[in-house]
Amino acid sequence: MSETPIRKPAAIELVALTKRYASGAAAVDGIDLRIAPGSYCCLLGPSGCGKSTTLRMIAGHETASEGDILLEGRNITGLPAAERGTAMMFQSFALFPHLSALDNVAFSLRMRGVAKDERILRAQELLDRVAMGPLAERKPAELSGGQQQRVALARALATQPRVLLLDEPLSALDPFLRVQMRAELRRWQKDLGLTFVHVTHSQEEAMALADTMVVMNRGRIEQVGAPREVYNAPSTEFVARFMGGHNVIETAAGKVAVRTDQLQVAPAGSAAAGLAGTVTDVEYQGTYVLLGLHATGAGGNGAVSAMLPEAVFASRPYATGESVQLSWAARQAHPLAA
Repeated sequence: MSETPIRKPAAIELVALTKRYASGAAAVDGIDLRIAPGSYCCLLGPSGCGKSTTLRMIAGHETASEGDILLEGRNITGLPAAERGTAMMFQSFALFPHLSALDNVAFSLRMRGVAKDERILRAQELLDRVAMGPLAERKPAELSGGQQQRVALARALATQPRVLLLDEPLSALDPFLRVQMRAELRRWQKDLGLTFVHVTHSQEEAMALADTMVVMNRGRIEQVGAPREVYNAPSTEFVARFMGGHNVIETAAGKVAVRTDQLQVAPAGSAAAGLAGTVTDVEYQGTYVLLGLHATGAGGNGAVSAMLPEAVFASRPYATGESVQLSWAARQAHPLAA
C-alpha cells in the first residue's frame, strides 16, 4: 500500500480569508489561496478589488474579520506585524527624508536592539547587494526614483523576512524606469530565493513578473494560474476583458473568449462561416494594425477587435465602413463561466 505524499507547506496560505468593514461590506470575501515557496506571485485587479487589503492582512497592517493566514504552515493571523516573518515594501517607498540611505536600512535593526556596529555592517552589506553601496551616505532627496526603490528593498530585507510583500512598488516610477526595475525585481527574487507577493493593477507588469497570477474582482478571486495560462485561457468574462487582447462573443453554446490576434477577417461575401461585421476604426500600431469592428450577433454592444500583422494588412487593407466577415478556429474559442 503506497503512502500518501506529504504536501509541502505553502509559503503563504489563505483560508477563507475575509475582511468586512463596519458597514458590513466585504473588501475581501472568503478567499482561499496557496502561494508556493520561492515563487513570485502577483495579485492583480482593478481599484477596489481587494488586492491591497489582502496584502495588508498578510502583513499584519489590517485585521482579518474571518479566516486564517498561514506562513510555512504556521498560523500568523493574530500575530503583530513585527513577529510574522514578512516585510512590506510600500508604494511610496516610505523612506525617512532626514536619514541617509545607510541609516534608513539600519533603522529596523536599531528598533530590534541590534548593536550599532553590527547593524551598520549589515545595512552596508544590503546596500552593496542592491548596487547602492557607493551612495550609502546620500539622503532620499539626493537619489533618483530607482535608487530610492533599491534602498527601500534593502531596508525591507534587513529583517531577513521569509516573504516580501510589495504594494504597487513600480507605480511611482516613469515608464522607462518601470520596465528596468521590473527586471531587477525579478532578478533579486531569484537571487534571494524569497517568496515575493506583489500587488499591481498592471496586466503587463504581472505577466512580466509572476510565476503565479491571481486575478481579483469585488473581493473574490476570479482565476489563479501562470500568466500564459490565464492570458490564453481566461475562465470568466471579467478575466477576459480585464486582461485585454480578447473579444467576448456570444455563441449558441454560450460566451467564448477569442484573442484579437486569432480573430480572422475576410472581405464580405467570403466563404468563411462566422459573423458579419463592419470596420469602425483602423489603428496603425507599427508591427500590426488594430481593426475596431462592429459584429452582428456578437453579443453585448457588438464591439470586437482584430489584430492583423502589418504585412497582412498591407496585402489587403480594410477601410472604415467596409463590410467584412469574421471567423475563428474552434480551438481558439475558450468557453467562459457564467
